[in-house]
Amino acid sequence: MEIEVKYATIVVKDMDESIKFYAEVMGFEIDSQYNPQPGIMITLMKGKGDAMIELIKDTIHGIGLYSVGMKVEDLNTTVKELKSKGAKITLGPVPIMVGSLAFLEDPNGVRIALIQHE
Repeated sequence: MEIEVKYATIVVKDMDESIKFYAEVMGFEIDSQYNPQPGIMITLMKGKGDAMIELIKDTIHGIGLYSVGMKVEDLNTTVKELKSKGAKITLGPVPIMVGSLAFLEDPNGVRIALIQHE
C-alpha cells in the first residue's frame, strides 16, 4: 500500500482574498480552478514540491481546514487494508469527477481523503 500526500483542503470565506494571500504572501500560483456545481468554487494553488493547497468556497462546510488529501493507486484495496488495521472509514469508496474517493478519520478527528485518479 503506497499513499502519497497531495493536498490540504481549506474551506474559505472569500475566494479572492484567499487566492491573493496564497499568491502574494506565500508565493503560490494558481494551478487550476473549477466550478463543479452552482455555489461551489475550487482553486488549486501550487507552491514548491508536489503537494497543493485546495481552496473551496461553498455554503455547506465550516471555514477552516477540511481534510488532507492523499493519492492511492488502488482505492478499494487500500480501504480494505486500512479497515483491517482498525481505520475508521467514514465515506466510500464513491465515484467523483476525477476517479474515486473515500474518507477516513485519524484519532484526532482529522479527515483524510483517499483518492484514486482515473
